[in-house]
Amino acid sequence: MSFQDFPWQHWAQIRGDQPALTLGHESLNWRELCQRVDALAGGFRQQGVLEGQGVVLRAKNGPEIVFALLALLQCGARVLPLNPQLPESVLEQLLPDLTISHALTFDAPLTVADINPLTLLESERFQVEWQPARFASMTLTSGSTGLPKAAVHTSGAHLASASGVLEVMNYGANDRWLLSLPLFHVSGQGILWRWLLAGGCMVVRVLHPLSDALEGCTHASLVPTQLWRMLEQSPPQALREVLLGGAAIPIELTQAAQEKGINCWCGYGLTELASTVCAKRADGLPDVGEALPGREVKIVDQEVWIRADSLASGYWKAGVVVPLVNSEGWFATRDRGVLNGQRLTLIGRLDNLFFSGGEGIQPEEVEHVIAAHPAVKQVYVVPIDDVEFGQRPVAVVEADEDFDLSLLSEWLPGKVARFQQPVRWLRLPDELRQGGIKISRVQLTLWVKQVAKI
Repeated sequence: MSFQDFPWQHWAQIRGDQPALTLGHESLNWRELCQRVDALAGGFRQQGVLEGQGVVLRAKNGPEIVFALLALLQCGARVLPLNPQLPESVLEQLLPDLTISHALTFDAPLTVADINPLTLLESERFQVEWQPARFASMTLTSGSTGLPKAAVHTSGAHLASASGVLEVMNYGANDRWLLSLPLFHVSGQGILWRWLLAGGCMVVRVLHPLSDALEGCTHASLVPTQLWRMLEQSPPQALREVLLGGAAIPIELTQAAQEKGINCWCGYGLTELASTVCAKRADGLPDVGEALPGREVKIVDQEVWIRADSLASGYWKAGVVVPLVNSEGWFATRDRGVLNGQRLTLIGRLDNLFFSGGEGIQPEEVEHVIAAHPAVKQVYVVPIDDVEFGQRPVAVVEADEDFDLSLLSEWLPGKVARFQQPVRWLRLPDELRQGGIKISRVQLTLWVKQVAKI
């Protein structure tokens, strides 16, 4: 679909009385949503927000962050959603290179110099011209080393990402998608742009307990742990489609969901691609499906290369957008994979490969096997230094509290090579599950070094 106005204005004109947002258990139609966004956009303009400026939006999901994000886009701003848990010491290194003029925070104000604070002030309606090629967002990558990079996307790229997903998932005007993932993560943004493209309803609620948050929702984007926990309770009757991501997906999980009438989708996505690249109905096979419409995938020297309408314009660096594509016009992902026909199978990150006694270990291969155990909800394999072998694998596992992890060391032999078998099994600590979708392997490895005396 090609919009002539901002998407929320488009839907207000043709579906003005239809539900647009459910906030808790109350609903706003598209016309009411536009009125809120118009007033806030006027307030931001009054506070000095100009077209093209960078604006930080730091908050947990909630009604205000949705209104504010749309209003900032209506001002023509380049919005950087920030994880509230990022420490000030990191922000002081990160933000100066991202050309930020203003910040709207819902907790403590930023202490970084030369960034003007914003408030949720309402004023006379304001908007710039709708331009899908204007920079709309900066999203921090989860880089394995150093500071994260800020991938810059246009509204057109976000809508292209949404279009590809909606080609395979049935989400329309009468459906309701829960904003179940944070907007500072590209998967959370994916929910928002699919909502805006389809003109359906987005549900914004407190997520605990998840089964209550999902009441009346037809669609959700979840990580496997969330789906496990939901299935352990009473799944909402309306829920019929779940897009999974963030970790290996056990077939037992998707089968249990299917028995409850919930179709599970899995796939492959990246921050730089504005979320999902490949997707399929979960079928227990190791591939992540075919490239969605508008995406192309090929393998070069075992590395996944991608071309797509949803690709970021580049990484923002001190006012310059550094292109992502190589000399051949492709984005080289550093992901290792193979294509069988059109279906992509990921082997792991080239950056994650480590060697133990001269043998290469791709952690994701071992994780896929361990995740097949019915007691395992998610698992990560990370290296620990070893005098004799160089490095050895350690498994960090999330499982039921009453499950004895030592049983996994008895179950695994014969399923992977001996050198791939973890020398230590550790339970995933709660503090490493906080603040995002993906768990940082760097943080996991540092934690393992502290607790595993090998």
